Amino acid sequence: MRNTTKLKQILLKYDLDLSMEEDGLIKLTLVDKHSGIMSTFENISYSTLISKSYSHFLKEIKEETKTHRGRSK
Repeated sequence: MRNTTKLKQILLKYDLDLSMEEDGLIKLTLVDKHSGIMSTFENISYSTLISKSYSHFLKEIKEETKTHRGRSK
């Protein structure tokens, strides 16, 4: 999957802050649009950050799905 496609999916659930330190370390912070919970990832590679963020997104969606299923029983 392309990084732009992953980023579009991430942006459906999160607001995103992207910054870079002087040493080239990129910091990506996700803020959940509904709960306000923040998650931060750091790496020198943009692609790695997008992949980590996307994996986090999928994990959160999976957990939310489990929670909603448990409530309906």
